[in-house]
Parts: sequence; structure tokens; C-alpha cells
Amino acid sequence: MIINLHVRNFALIEEAEIDFTPGLNVLTGETGAGKSILIDAVSSVLGLRTGAEVIRRGADHAYVEIVFGLTPAEEDRLKLLNIEAEYGCIIISRKILPGRSIFRINDETVTSQTVRRVTEQLLDIHGQHEHQSLLKSSRQREILDELSGAAGKTLRQDVREAYDEMTAARKTLEAMDLSPESRSRRMDQLAYEIRELEEAGVRPGEEAEIKAAYRTASQSEKICAALSEASRWLGSNSAGSAGDSVSRAVRALRPVAGLSERLSALQEQLSTLEGLLNDAAFDTGSLLEESAYDGAEVDRLEKRLDLIGRLCSKYRMPADELSSRMLGLLRAEYDDLAAFEERYVEAETALKQAEASYQEQAQALHQLREESARRLEEQIVRELSELNFLSVRFEARLTPAERPGPEGIDNAEYLISLNPGQLLQPLAKVASGGELSRIMLGIKTILADKDEIGTVIFDEIDAGISGRTAQMVGRKLKEISRYRQVILITHLPQIAALADTHIGIEKSADENVTRTAVRVLDEEGSLQELVRLMGGDKLSDSLYRAARELRKL
Repeated sequence: MIINLHVRNFALIEEAEIDFTPGLNVLTGETGAGKSILIDAVSSVLGLRTGAEVIRRGADHAYVEIVFGLTPAEEDRLKLLNIEAEYGCIIISRKILPGRSIFRINDETVTSQTVRRVTEQLLDIHGQHEHQSLLKSSRQREILDELSGAAGKTLRQDVREAYDEMTAARKTLEAMDLSPESRSRRMDQLAYEIRELEEAGVRPGEEAEIKAAYRTASQSEKICAALSEASRWLGSNSAGSAGDSVSRAVRALRPVAGLSERLSALQEQLSTLEGLLNDAAFDTGSLLEESAYDGAEVDRLEKRLDLIGRLCSKYRMPADELSSRMLGLLRAEYDDLAAFEERYVEAETALKQAEASYQEQAQALHQLREESARRLEEQIVRELSELNFLSVRFEARLTPAERPGPEGIDNAEYLISLNPGQLLQPLAKVASGGELSRIMLGIKTILADKDEIGTVIFDEIDAGISGRTAQMVGRKLKEISRYRQVILITHLPQIAALADTHIGIEKSADENVTRTAVRVLDEEGSLQELVRLMGGDKLSDSLYRAARELRKL
């Protein structure tokens, strides 16, 4: 239930804070004082679309905050939405700025969609035109489901799940709509592509290896020329070569090398250099032999690279994945098509089973709705009689839906007769706005102990009624408040007198500034407000006694 509402700079409200209580909370005030503004403020924090026009003149933002006290069951439902209560409460707020809004739950910024999902578990607002939803077949069906309680809730979930399974099975079968000719052509294509990749046998890393080898082989002529020139200058048997020159120097120093340490060291250096040059000459010769230009090899490498490139382009896959991945995909698809007939039979069987399961669940839900319809017919006549409908006949009729859906196989239509001799007709053709409002109130009374919503708000549900009817409506509202918190706006003293908490709303103006003030009335204040609602400009003894008597009743 709502524990506290805090509103700042919202329309005419500069600042207001209200502590609500369990039971019946009634808001009253002069026409135009701002009663509906409070409902608008609550609606805004519930995630409904609200623009910058609600920001009070002179303020840079509007702010609305609601503190909800939760039952253990509500806490469990919110945990499924990843919302954790703190000390059995959650705080939802909205800061409205020009062009944007900031929503928070327990001081954590969230989206308006999250707020709506959370608050629809906690609160139901029945506005002045909300009763029009009663004319919709979908809402009439929902009411029958709500009347069936936990059993209906479980069965509705079963029907939705069965419908989803049936839809998925149907899509699977439709996706297999492949003619034998198309399947044969595709299998031939797959067989060719599998054979092509198997014969190509592209190894992971092969492309990089071949590119490196091709670069070397294609430049072998240039490499051989360079090696030949180097070999000529290094060769030990070539006159004038580096090797020949160093050998001559070594022979020249050999007779005197032992005459001094420096000559000996020089002789050793030249001998080492001679060995290095001989090694380099040998390696150069070996490379020259290995690097002989092989046109056939270059051609082979070039064709291999072309093949790999063509396969990569055809299958849109890197060379390293042609054999490791692409080939596996093609084989899997081929095997899949080879077993097509078997899989098609399995898919047909799965669809038939899903359809049978859906029909079984939907038929069970239909039966439960029929039972709820008979129960509603009996109870609504009694409730409407107590709401001053003098002669009422009512029928909740189920008809087959145009096509099976996630909500089952039923459409619902409520038929009613409000006068003796009048034929049963759809609600839309018979009931006025005021009558619809009372019918909805009667339904909410019937559902009072079934509905899981902890708070219900009625915005002027008493429009268009008075006298005895108003007293009966008030009693129904009081009855609903036994099961959940009720917050309502009213102009009628018969209803206001039933309040567990009476909240007065007043509008004042000074220096061209209009303000709306909100306060919880004590017993004396409530009596004075009842006198005003009864039409008294002054607090006369007779009106005061009437107000007290009304409270006693």
C-alpha cells in the first residue's frame, strides 16, 4: 500500500506530503482545488507520459515521490523483477525536467518501463473514464479469469506456454517447406562443394607458407645473380678474390710470425679471417646451388595461391577455416537434408502434440471461464441490486475466438438488462457512463478478495450519482477497503463520511500566485468538510448534527 506521497512544484501544488493509512482514504475539496492534480502526480510517478507543462510556474523542475509498504507476497513478486525491498518498503520517485524525466527506485536510476512493470504489481488507478475498458471483450474475459483466482492464473500461464510451444513447432515445420526437387538440387550442390574442399585439402597456415615460398621462388633469378657475384669475390681459388688476397697475406707473415707477440697476433687474426672467408664462400656456393630458378615450382605455387584465394572468396571464409569449419558446416547441412524425411515426420508429430496440448489447456481454461461466468452472473446481480439497480438481468457469454491465441479460445461478452421487459443487450448499447461506473464497482467488489493489487485509486467514481445510490456506492467502497487500501476523490458527503483517513484539499491565491494545500483532517475538520459537502456555507447546528449522524451511519 501507499505509505507516503510527497509532491513538489507539480502544477498548483508548491509542496504537499500525505501519509496514507490502510482502509479507505478519501480526498475532498472545492471544485478546481486540485484533487485530480494529486492523482495526476501519482500517475506521473507510475511511469505515465507527463510533459514539462506540469512544472509549477517559476520552478525548474517538478518532483513526485511515493513510499510503498509491501506485503511478503509483493516483495516476492518484485524480486522477480530484480527489485529488492528495504525494510519492507520501496521508494519510487520522478524528477520532471523540461524535455526529460529521471525515475528512481530506492535511489537507483531506472527506466519508465521498469517503473511501470513494478507499479502495476502494486497499484491500480480507476480514473473517471476507466470504466470504458469494461466495454472491451478482452477486459471482460480478464475479469472472468481474475474471478477464478489462483487456479485461473496458473491455467492462463499454462495456455500461454502451450501456445508458444505450438507456435514454435509450427514455425519449425514451415521452415522445412522444401520440395523433393529443391532438396535434391541442394544435396548435389553440397556434395560437389564438400568434394571440392576435400580435394583442395587446405591446411591451417598453408596460405602463409606458400606466400613466403612464392616470394622467394619468384625472385630466384635475382638471388642467383647476387650470389654468383658474391661467390666470385669470395672464392678462395679466384685470383684477386678476397679469399685469395687473405691467403697470400697469411703466407707472407708465416716466416716472421714467431719473432714478436704482435706479429703472432696479427698472423692469428689473418688466419681466423681466412677461415671465415672460406666458410662464407662455401655457404654462398651452397645457396647458389639451392636457388637455381625453377619455373615449374613458381607456376605450381602460383596456381595453389589462386585456388586458395578462389575458395576463400567463394565461401567467404579465411583460408585457415576452409577445412576446419566450412567443410564441417557443409557436411552437417548435407546430413541434415539426407535425414529430411525423418526430421519432417518428427516436426509434424511435434506440432500435433503441441496443438493437442494447447487444446487441452485451452479447453480446461474455457471450462473454468464458464464456471466463473455463471458465478459472476449470480454475484453481479446481487451487487448491482445493492447499488440501486432496481431490476437487473446479466449474462456473461463466451463465444469462440476467431483464431486460437495466447489467451485461449474464447471471446467474452457481457449482456445486461437494467429495466423490466428489456432484452439482454451488450453493455455498450445499454449502460450509461454512470451506470458503467457502478457496474465496474460491483465487479471490483466481487474481485476484492481475489485481486493481488494492494492499492486501488478511484478518481470520482461517484460522478452522476446521489442520494441512496451514493450511500450504496460508499458501502461498496468501504467493503473493498477491507481487503486493500482504497484512495478516492469524491464530492459526496455520503461517501466522504466513511473515510478512515479524510484528506482535505484547498486552493488559495495571493499576489497572483495560486497554491493548493493538502492536509489530513482530524475528526472536527472532517465534520466541517462534510458540512461543506452537504451545501452549508456556515457551520449551523443542524448541518453539524447531520454530519455527525452521517459519520455514525
